Amino acid sequence: MRESGLTRSRRRAGIAMAGAAVLALGWLARPTVPVLRGPRASAERKAEGKALFVRQWLPHDPMAGGDGLGPVFNGRSCVECHAQGGVGGGGGNEHNVLAFEALPSYDRPEVQGGLVHRFAVANHYIEDVADLDRLFPTIPDAITISNGCYVVTRDFEPVKTERVNATALFGAGWVDRIPSRSIVRRNLATAIKAIGRELQSDFDTMPPGRYRVLPDGRIGKFGWKAQFATLEEFVAAACANELGLGTPHRPQAKPRVELPYPDVPPDLDRSQFRSLVAFVDTLPRPEEVSPADPNARAEAERGRMLFDRIGCAVCHVPDLGGVAGVYSDFLLHRLVDRKGTYRQTLADVPLPREHPDPEEWKTPPLWGVADSAPYFHDGASPTLEEAIRRHRGDASPVTKAFDRLGADDQRAVIRFLETLRAPSDAEEAPEPLGPEGGVSVAMGR
Repeated sequence: MRESGLTRSRRRAGIAMAGAAVLALGWLARPTVPVLRGPRASAERKAEGKALFVRQWLPHDPMAGGDGLGPVFNGRSCVECHAQGGVGGGGGNEHNVLAFEALPSYDRPEVQGGLVHRFAVANHYIEDVADLDRLFPTIPDAITISNGCYVVTRDFEPVKTERVNATALFGAGWVDRIPSRSIVRRNLATAIKAIGRELQSDFDTMPPGRYRVLPDGRIGKFGWKAQFATLEEFVAAACANELGLGTPHRPQAKPRVELPYPDVPPDLDRSQFRSLVAFVDTLPRPEEVSPADPNARAEAERGRMLFDRIGCAVCHVPDLGGVAGVYSDFLLHRLVDRKGTYRQTLADVPLPREHPDPEEWKTPPLWGVADSAPYFHDGASPTLEEAIRRHRGDASPVTKAFDRLGADDQRAVIRFLETLRAPSDAEEAPEPLGPEGGVSVAMGR
């Protein structure tokens, strides 16, 4: 009996799907090669980079090829905001910056973002949130909200702002060497496991998150929104936006005021920028330090097992891409609950598919977490326990599991996290200068 063409097509499609599944599983099972060759640079290159990292920059600085510090900036040196646990660490809330993102609209289909800078070299360059209202005005009656019983219209305010905390840079060179395929592979493996659990009627599971694909097709790893693919790009953006230092890779930030600011040559030349990147690249990696006391060590080990059991390790993956102890999947996750059940329609274009929603944030690496308080992207969680309990949205099942633990088990999880320390060989940070840093500046906001 001859089979029909439809039957043959279905059989071929089934074989193709089975083959694709086998290939995917094989790709997932392929072991990741450990990163054996760590970051390295010559002593001279690192010394020059450190000098640039700790330098207190001045307007028209003699070491700069352009106009030096500014015209707008948030700090006068890299180490000013990266000093916890040593040169290259994180920063306290006093160094938080105000980031903004303007969502797209019909007359402006692209997403725009940046910072509202704290300082300027002159009063007429001072930035303020009011500048954002002028540049990205509210669109009246642009949002339609419907819940089935009523329909209302609201104004669309395109600008979203957020206070952002300075992250520790320890081990950044190792993160730079994590292959993008490892991030993609981890995301796929997590998605397959989530589907398997749902097929077993277990719907209290975490969504797998997603990796950020940048406009050029690369995978983002650096920044709270995974907006940079490489450490070099991250450092160039920090120079331009935080210090107002232009580099061969990125021009300095210009004031968002109506007065124009002239184009100037890069402040750092190619060799200087390479040295700065080399210094950050070779910063020591964080350490896991077990307590000397046997009882405390046993408690921390129990906390490690509970960390995995309640689901923390789903996102805070201990080892990834051949780098041990990093505790991140480098994926975007939504960490707030969706508010309301209504359907919202915007009279504007949607966000690009690969662009993070305002509520999505990259999983931060937990190595060194014990020495990098406060926590979360905005630094609003002063302790590790408060940071755990703040996890909502995608991470709600984990927070609920932590809340179900007894007090002793919760304390054990914290004890484990307290073993993740800043590197013991980090160089001591210099004493911070006063609020003006020895520089005559104008203060905004």
